[in-house]
Amino acid sequence: MVVNTDDQAAPGDLERIRTLLNTWLIPNDTRMPTDRFRGNAVVRQLRDDLRRVVEGTASTDQTLNAWVRRLDVTPHVAGGAVQFRGNGSAGRLLAIVVAALADGAWSRLRACPDCHWVFYDHTRNGSKRWCLMTAGGPNGRSCGSIAKVRAHRERVRQST
Repeated sequence: MVVNTDDQAAPGDLERIRTLLNTWLIPNDTRMPTDRFRGNAVVRQLRDDLRRVVEGTASTDQTLNAWVRRLDVTPHVAGGAVQFRGNGSAGRLLAIVVAALADGAWSRLRACPDCHWVFYDHTRNGSKRWCLMTAGGPNGRSCGSIAKVRAHRERVRQST
């Protein structure tokens, strides 16, 4: 999938999480789920659980609390600010998620309901639903336009 990542990039370290979440995707050409993850099993499990949270199929509180306990992510104060620490690669990634949850950035990560691409919602009112409204390149998908056309055709079909 060709996507303009500049418009969808998350701020700071949260971009690492968005990139991790997008190692699982549905390419335009095959429309079959593809897993491009090449890391350890714990990070893969964390990625899968975080995807479920972003997609709204898992509880944020229950899922993240279970991972915080499992990976022993803890707060500490540095430079007069609260930061989070985690051990190992999965713990460090989870610490980024917990920090993003604390500062409100986590709620801006969204998964497109059509292609499941994870993007960061930069809109003022935080209401972006699809990854793109227009094709992001020759192989790009315009999920928002496709969804609106599909809904229009359904309304027309129902009214006839």
